[in-house]
Amino acid sequence: MPVFTYKAYNSGGQLKTGIADADSAREARLKLRRDGLHVTDISEIDSISEKSQSRFAQNRMRRKTSRELPQATRQLATLLRSGIALNDGLKALVEQLETPVLEAVVRNVRERINGGASFAEAIEQHPGVFPPLFISMARAGEAAGNLDLVLERLADFMMRQSKMRNRVSSALMYPMIMIAVGVIVVTILMTKVVPKLIQMVTSKGSELPWPTAVLKTTSEFLGSYWYLLALGVVLVNMAWGALRRTEGGRYTTDKIKLRLPIFGDLYTKQAIARFSVTLATLLRTGVPILEALKIVRALVDNAVIEKVLDDLHRAIMEGADISGPLKRTKVFPPMVGYMIAVGEQSGELEQILERLAESYETEVELATDRLVSVLEPLLILAMASMVGFIVVAIVLPMLEITQF
Repeated sequence: MPVFTYKAYNSGGQLKTGIADADSAREARLKLRRDGLHVTDISEIDSISEKSQSRFAQNRMRRKTSRELPQATRQLATLLRSGIALNDGLKALVEQLETPVLEAVVRNVRERINGGASFAEAIEQHPGVFPPLFISMARAGEAAGNLDLVLERLADFMMRQSKMRNRVSSALMYPMIMIAVGVIVVTILMTKVVPKLIQMVTSKGSELPWPTAVLKTTSEFLGSYWYLLALGVVLVNMAWGALRRTEGGRYTTDKIKLRLPIFGDLYTKQAIARFSVTLATLLRTGVPILEALKIVRALVDNAVIEKVLDDLHRAIMEGADISGPLKRTKVFPPMVGYMIAVGEQSGELEQILERLAESYETEVELATDRLVSVLEPLLILAMASMVGFIVVAIVLPMLEITQF
């Protein structure tokens, strides 16, 4: 059944927007009119369920729905665990969703299930909302008859990943604000204060001290050729994007990222934590190891680690265990390979992976705190040096003027 977005006025004259499903736009208008709404605009969402939509469209849709999806998944798991049928649970879920795109997707999923599709088959038509991890775990949960438990684990996993991302982003927010404020202050000084001061000093016929002369040259360059700097930033960004789009360029830049001082350690620990928790979640759900490695590969977002997982996938197909290839790699620390070996021998691989994930998530938090503790004094020192040089360059000619 088609899904429509609408804008309408209620009896009190207030504008409302929402989602409605009906066989046609005319029927949707009649349905909304019976609810006391005067429809001013209605349009069918015809591309939301297209499996072949572009990667850009999928990423945009994922950004719109990623914040509410974990909560919606947990709510659906709770409904199913209470004994409510999947179809009725989706109907109840639709009434609680706040994101219009996600509401439309869930309505479409419910209609597909009514048409005879399984839950996994229905959500598979929406790759812009449900990642491969979600689809594979849902399929395994349906096959095992414990979809409610799987959805709860999915919700825990997504919340855990979101918490780790937010932790890093929040920690880096203060240094970024400091950089932005510093750039604004220096820009105002260089474009507003310095030119007027230099004009006043030169009108007196005084010779500029060398700090002021350097500041004058810098200010004139920025005032005359700022567009070249802007163009340079754009060209560098384009070159970086073109490099990242090539297989060799992406591998080289990701390798450099992992070897950066301070930052490289953080990137590595994040990747290992994501690898461990994702693989543990998939294996605990019943997803086969080879399929699980493919899904993990798509989530690590690093070409170097992707190559390691490709080699691991091939080794397992040839009869090797998981720990052996990981021990030989220089990306994963030896401890990871030894702990996985213990898990394989004891039959508790999922538990070992979860402990690894918890350990490395803690390491990510500590590494983030260390990064911030190093960046803050460096940024303060850099800003103080820059502003101090400008102040000295301003004060020196003023002192010379007052002496004459």
